[in-house]
Amino acid sequence: MYTTGMKLRFAFLDSLLYTLGFFVRILRGVGYFVMRGQASFKILIMQILFTFVEAMGISCLMALGVGATINILLMPLLSSVSQQSLIYTMLIAIITREFGPILTSVIISARSATAIATEMSSMVIFHEIEAYISVGVDPIEHLAVPRFLGVTISMALLNFYFSIFGLAGSFFVAQMFNPMPPSIYFENILQALTLPDLIISTVKSLVSGMIISTIAIMHGLAVEHAITEIPIAGLRAVSSALVMSIVVQSILSALYYSL
Repeated sequence: MYTTGMKLRFAFLDSLLYTLGFFVRILRGVGYFVMRGQASFKILIMQILFTFVEAMGISCLMALGVGATINILLMPLLSSVSQQSLIYTMLIAIITREFGPILTSVIISARSATAIATEMSSMVIFHEIEAYISVGVDPIEHLAVPRFLGVTISMALLNFYFSIFGLAGSFFVAQMFNPMPPSIYFENILQALTLPDLIISTVKSLVSGMIISTIAIMHGLAVEHAITEIPIAGLRAVSSALVMSIVVQSILSALYYSL
């Protein structure tokens, strides 16, 4: 007999394999979208508008606060041991490598994962997906792929701007402890920034974008016929996408620091 623990492990493995299979199906659709996706290009633009442009305000404001807080907490501590120059390395490590991808994942999961899952589940409930299929239109290629690409691109862009505004917020607070020209501050930042920092930050953002969009689309299409399933799909999409994104980012960080 299977124990409860074994059943849970089998259920998790089955869900993981299904998610991976769905992800591969979306990747296959990307090629078709690139070659003949003119009709779906508007969906891609609208997804970037919602996920990136409309989230810029809250993302940049959060980044300014994070950068300022890090400087306020670390600068007195580093000054007490005469290691003020380490602030630049620590800012890059905390904001660019770690907090940037994680917090942008939180923002996109809360906004876009909910919206995508709700929209896709509504289309299933009201038989719009069946209508696409009946006229020979692949819903994965026409509906899922543009959202997948839009969220992934937006995640990378938001992460980039989060790093810029986070470092800018730190600069404004730095003027309280050690006033300096902006050119000197950002020159020190560029000296502390390395190519591996940029690579790991970009990889985290792209992978997280693919995870969030895939899980949101999958949960949206998984509903059956009850309209009450729509909010449930949205909640499951947010929680699953956020947890999986943080787990994968933690694994990538562990691999980065172990190399």
